[in-house]
Amino acid sequence: MKMKTAAAITGVSYLGLVMPRMFQRPKQGKKIYYAHRGLHYNAGNAPENTMAAFERAVKAGYGIELDVQLTKDGQVVVTHDFHLRRNCGIDKEVDECTYEELCQYPVFFSKERIPLFTDVLKLVDGKVPLIVELKYKDGSKICEKADEILQNYEGEYCIESFHPQVLLWYKKNRPWICRGQLSMNYQKEEGWHHPQYYIMRHLLLNFLTKPDFIAYDWKARKGISLWICRNLFRCPVYAWTIKSKEQLKAAEKYFDYFIFEGFRP
Repeated sequence: MKMKTAAAITGVSYLGLVMPRMFQRPKQGKKIYYAHRGLHYNAGNAPENTMAAFERAVKAGYGIELDVQLTKDGQVVVTHDFHLRRNCGIDKEVDECTYEELCQYPVFFSKERIPLFTDVLKLVDGKVPLIVELKYKDGSKICEKADEILQNYEGEYCIESFHPQVLLWYKKNRPWICRGQLSMNYQKEEGWHHPQYYIMRHLLLNFLTKPDFIAYDWKARKGISLWICRNLFRCPVYAWTIKSKEQLKAAEKYFDYFIFEGFRP
């Protein structure tokens, strides 16, 4: 009897930990497909997170997923990696450079440069919905700076982040903005066996951050916490990153929205 009671308490506690926001969730966008970092081609003239890639996505009518972070001089720019080695071939981090410096570096040997967030928003101009991933590094400045810009944007958007602190900031300061928790299996990450990775993998901070949606690596689509959020709590879930029609077919019954690259759904 005691074991059954303990099991019941454990089960209820677990459900409480993974419970997302249940009431007054902001409406989700109608677009099912979101172009990952724009409709990009890194070996061509429209590499990821550039104006050319975003223009292609807008023309094709796809929603857009993009990443924002801060430069040394506090500018909000659109780029994924903290380091510039992969996309620009430069041995520096983004926040070690001013925006003027970043403008000197071609993105994947193209004519494109890392753009300002404000310029991307002017280009999109509400034509398609946006998923804005905030790359959290040192404190809440990225939340404050990105939000300052987005307050003047009239298009449809939501925010997401791997870092729970971003969601906590929005929960406290902008509770009406749709916020999503990014997560994955983490087993291929360095130090994946540490407790924080277990907590993030199983969405055990949802009780604090109260996300409106979950964005999860599609390859880990059978995770129990993800299943509970979607099927028990009716929380929308986004798949990332789908890279073929075969992967899309395999993911369809587990997700509601799809972030894709390398093909057109």
